[in-house]
This record gives sequence, C-alpha cells and structure tokens, in this order.
Amino acid sequence: MTGRRAAVVGRPIAHSLSPVIHEAGYAAAGLAGWSYTRIECGAAELPALVAGLGPEWAGLSVTMPGKEAALALADDVSPVAAAAGAANTLVRRTDGTWYADNTDVTGMVEVLTAAGVSTGATVTVLGAGGTARAALVAAARLTASGVIVVARRESAIAELRPVAEALGIPLTGAGWPDAAGYAAGADVVVATVPKGVADPLAAEVRWRPSTVLFDALYDPWPTPLAASASAAGCRVVSGLDLLLAQAVGQFEHFTGVPAPRAAMAHALAGHRRPASLGRG
Repeated sequence: MTGRRAAVVGRPIAHSLSPVIHEAGYAAAGLAGWSYTRIECGAAELPALVAGLGPEWAGLSVTMPGKEAALALADDVSPVAAAAGAANTLVRRTDGTWYADNTDVTGMVEVLTAAGVSTGATVTVLGAGGTARAALVAAARLTASGVIVVARRESAIAELRPVAEALGIPLTGAGWPDAAGYAAGADVVVATVPKGVADPLAAEVRWRPSTVLFDALYDPWPTPLAASASAAGCRVVSGLDLLLAQAVGQFEHFTGVPAPRAAMAHALAGHRRPASLGRG
C-alpha cells in the first residue's frame, strides 16, 4: 500500500487546522504518500462513513458533534475514552477493526498544567458534550476538588453524572442563566460550547485574575470570552494549544512513529491569528 490516508471529521469542519498540523508532521517525519484531509460529517452519518473507508485509511480525528458516536462504533476502546464516554480518535488496525481513544484528555491535562493549574482547583465546565466529558477526566487527573457543569439542557448534565461518579469527582449541575456567576468563582473555567454560545458571558463574568480560562474554540480568535478574561489579567489557553497537544497523540496512533512536535507546532504557529492570546 503506497498511500495512507487520515482525516478530521465533524460539522462544521472547514475551519479545522488539523490538516496543517498533520501534513507538517508527515513531511518532517519523511512519510511520503501520506495525506490528511477534512470531511464534513455529523454524528448520525459517522458509522456509515467509517464503514465505507478502504484499507488505505489509517484513522480519523473526530471533532464535534461525533465524539460519542465514534466511541459507540469502535471495536475496542482505550480506558481513557471509556472513562470519558467519548472518543476523538479512531484508529484502523491491520485486521480492519477500529480502536477508539481520547487524546483530548491527555492534551487538556498538558495545557492546563502548563498554565499553572494545580491540585485542588475548582473547575467550571461550560457545556456538556464530548469535550466536556474529556474535561471531567482531565479534572480528575488534575485532582480537582470539584466540578460544576453549566449547560443549556438539564438532561445533558444528567448524562455526565455517571462519568463523574466513575471518576470519583464531585459534580454539581447548573443552568445556563447561572453561567457567569459560576465562571467568576472558579479557579479554572473550561468552555466547550459551540461558537457564539458563550459570547454574551464576556460582558457578564467578573473575572478573578487568578482564574485560568481554557476556551476550546480557536476560530475566530480571540473569542469575546477569552478577550474579556485576558483583559482582567487571567491566564488564557486557546483551542489551538489543545489542538496541537491532542494531535501529537493522534499522529503517533495513525503512523506508528514519534511525532515531530516542533515541526507540527511551527506549522500551526504560522496559522495563528495576529490577535491570538495564545497561553495568556
């Protein structure tokens, strides 16, 4: 097999910079014949898409809204993906079966640790989807003292309770009207909601300078929420930071070789918006 393929799948997907990172990695690692593309695909369509992929496919990076669907269709699941109840990585094995992992978790732990988050922090998660599930596992690994999940749907919070219970981390649910107050009181705020949803909070949250904000978005950047936190003196981590960290694990899953992280980071840095807040 001369050509190998991988892609990022989700909806919307045109904004994704994953191809920039992975293609740079292939070039730096000397992986001639490898390619990485974008595929527009919703959660309901993901099983059919995966079933139709040929043996040249090494794997898929899965973004919103397909992370729970990715976990469900896999033949084998990593412990971290099982704990999160969601997968952002599907790896095709040589026997044609699919393995699911969640490199969002390890990436999130990495970027939050680099931002100064320490043991015993209080965490507020905005949103209750697949990335929020990864945030719960990351909070457990960082030994957070507790997590508040703020969401627009009470049923979505209820779906996260078994995840938190299995991890042994206290979880409190809250409605979206209370989002600003819970964000203001947290040591760490993890925003996982789609573009535009958290924008009104920028004018409502009374940030403490000691708070760390991780906003999973990166296009456009900075988000109004990130800009308001930065203006208040908070340390801000962008979705681009996580994008790189989680891509390193995916690259190694797909290719079986060490990721050339410096080359991947350099390629991504060339696509950062001039107004980027980066890591604060």
